Amino acid sequence: MTTAETASETAAPAAGTAVSVRGLQKAYGHVEALRGVSFDIRRGETFALLGPNGAGKSTTIEILEGYRDRTGGTASVLGVDPQHGGLPWKARLGIVLQSSGESGQVTVREQLSHFAAMYPNPRPVDEVIDAVGLGGKAKARIKSLSGGQRRRVDVALGVIGRPELLFLDEPTTGFDPEARHQFWDLIRSLKAEGTTILLTTHYLDEAAQLADRVAAIAGGRLVDIGGVDEIGGEEARVPLVRWRDGRGPHEVRTTEPGTLVASLTRDGEPRELEVIRPSLEDIYLELVRSEERAGAEAGGGPGAPGGPGAPAPTSPALTTTTTTTDSEARS
Repeated sequence: MTTAETASETAAPAAGTAVSVRGLQKAYGHVEALRGVSFDIRRGETFALLGPNGAGKSTTIEILEGYRDRTGGTASVLGVDPQHGGLPWKARLGIVLQSSGESGQVTVREQLSHFAAMYPNPRPVDEVIDAVGLGGKAKARIKSLSGGQRRRVDVALGVIGRPELLFLDEPTTGFDPEARHQFWDLIRSLKAEGTTILLTTHYLDEAAQLADRVAAIAGGRLVDIGGVDEIGGEEARVPLVRWRDGRGPHEVRTTEPGTLVASLTRDGEPRELEVIRPSLEDIYLELVRSEERAGAEAGGGPGAPGGPGAPAPTSPALTTTTTTTDSEARS
């Protein structure tokens, strides 16, 4: 359990908290999908939940939406236990699921108008259609749309009611770059109106663009939580200097890359010299891989993260080996 997670276990939910989770657990038979996850989301905050496939992101969101019962722990969403939330509570939520449903013969505008009529103060239908990049498809029947276009309809349905809390589970899957940027503008406008947003995404640049804070989840555990510029700690953000000389390849992490580069280039620039500043994606992948290694060393049970029978990690490989010290590099 992380330090941030331990602190959340003991802290009482604050008045300005939209979501409060304490020791959240979910088991499917002998497989633990969530193992004591704890975090808070402040009102008006955009909070991104990151993790590889099977990490527990969607399970967490489904519990908070009231779609799935938890095995243990507590959860409060807008002051209500989601396992007991009624229709008035659900009307305060906006939900964008991972997959699109069939909508028959209705057009995009008809579908959104129907949903808008269910809310006391909906967003203008045409404004939402334009915001998700479907301005030219307002009169098209939903059954005729491509998969990516149907995905945009899902997003539009989630935001039409001006929700207090918006759940976005992989919202821009199938969007082209222009539509993604239009969606980002929509999310920023919702945030400016005070909407609280819980986002899961595989696009790390999307989290960096939109989130106030991010949490990394792996193996059913929260492995770190913090601001986009804080997660992973200062050490994870130390630049990496990489080069090659007659002795082979070298990598050095240093807080003073300029000084090291000046030393290395004093007698001519070495081959393949580059300075790499870790991105949010680099830091996230290393957090996930560290948790996977810890699970393997702990000898998890069959099917458990890191244990025998566990699925192979879906994250791409990340090499972070440091083989040379600053003093060795200058010698």
